[in-house]
Amino acid sequence: MGLPTGVTSFANSDIAVATEKGFLAEAGLAVETQNLRSGVSVVQGVVGGALEIGGASIEPVVNAAAGGGDTVIIGAYTDKLTVAAVAPAEVATAADLRGRQVGVQEVGAFREVMTRLVLESVGLTPNDVQYIPVDAQSYNAALVDGRIQNAILQTEQAVAVQREQPGMHVIAKMDEVVPEYHYGTYFVSRSWLEANRDVAVRFMTALTRAHRFMYENKDETVAIVAKTTEYDESVIAEAYDRLLGEQGVFPVNTGSTRPASRPRCGGWRRSGSSRTRRPSTTGSSTPAP
Repeated sequence: MGLPTGVTSFANSDIAVATEKGFLAEAGLAVETQNLRSGVSVVQGVVGGALEIGGASIEPVVNAAAGGGDTVIIGAYTDKLTVAAVAPAEVATAADLRGRQVGVQEVGAFREVMTRLVLESVGLTPNDVQYIPVDAQSYNAALVDGRIQNAILQTEQAVAVQREQPGMHVIAKMDEVVPEYHYGTYFVSRSWLEANRDVAVRFMTALTRAHRFMYENKDETVAIVAKTTEYDESVIAEAYDRLLGEQGVFPVNTGSTRPASRPRCGGWRRSGSSRTRRPSTTGSSTPAP
């Protein structure tokens, strides 16, 4: 399966927990993960047959469907946004991004879509800023050395850069900018699902068990996620409190459903990422035994 960042983020760490705790093995599955540049790359791998399962934010999955790729969402890793726009002190608010250099992975990928939503919230467009291509794991360094003046960061990245560099601060919490946005999907091609439906159910059951474990076992989860993300345990512990303690971002009972996905797609549809049909969802509900 493919993941959408060069180094696994906290948001994608459920797969590491499911592996470490044996939930995938107990489901009869051996999963090899590949870390790719962005969700766009993951979607290309699934549509092209190089990957069986993909993990990515919803935008490139829907864009693939709009372009004729028959993608099917089977569940969610985090169904709430886990990111924020972070900037140095001289950028006091999102409105101050006009004329600035902002970091994105690639056009149409998750962080670029989030950047557009931040800009849109203050009446700006991508034409008002300069996009600078940056790999997901390099955002913090690019902010600190001044190559960019804004980046969409995962929670652990935001915690780390604010500790490292005084003056770095959050100018927009994306779960407040677009509170009904459905974020992270696990998806497959329809042809793969038709031949492997039982595998998909067992995979999502193992991931649901991982989500439940994460809520109930902070210390062990922090240790696994710190090793996976390559961040210090103190950073991950703070991110844990925000993501699981405050936001409850990891779903514990269901996969992705049509009612949940429909309103949350609205923000980036209006921003121009996709104006046609969304991918199918299985509407799966796979509670752990």
